[in-house]
Amino acid sequence: MSASAHVFTWCPRCRERLQTRPEGGALRPVCPACGFVQYLNPAPGAGVVLLRGREVCLVRRKFEPRRGTWSLPTGFMEWQETAAETAVREAREETGLYVRLTGLYAVETGLLPPDRPVLVVFYRAEETGGQLEAGDDADQVGFFPPDAPPGPVAFAAHRRVLERLTAELAATRKDDA
Repeated sequence: MSASAHVFTWCPRCRERLQTRPEGGALRPVCPACGFVQYLNPAPGAGVVLLRGREVCLVRRKFEPRRGTWSLPTGFMEWQETAAETAVREAREETGLYVRLTGLYAVETGLLPPDRPVLVVFYRAEETGGQLEAGDDADQVGFFPPDAPPGPVAFAAHRRVLERLTAELAATRKDDA
């Protein structure tokens, strides 16, 4: 996949045809008339890695893209939010749980199908209240072993986080033995 569908053909400022040329260390669409440069910046999102014992909270996606697949509770930032506020809000909306963030876990990039670049900030979180119930754009929620989700995991960034978490939990199990 690529982000090519988001590349402009015409300048949004002066309507001149854009040309591709080096700019800022990469080939980018540039307007020869007014100097506009199109940057394909990722959309920011945030989510939580929430454990109950050795199981992680996952939600099943109610809508496309990847409807019916599983992901960590995650969503896009609103313009007035911090990444941390987004993570807390998304956890509440998708799981019914109130959470407190306990630290940064991972920062991942990826492509939201079909071709939207994203950057997702994942936080460790702990439950502080609420009742486990799927909501917003999730139709199921539960806690599962990170190496045995109940179905396919929607996004590569989420799979990488779950692989890391699986390795960490395996290492702590060995330390406890």
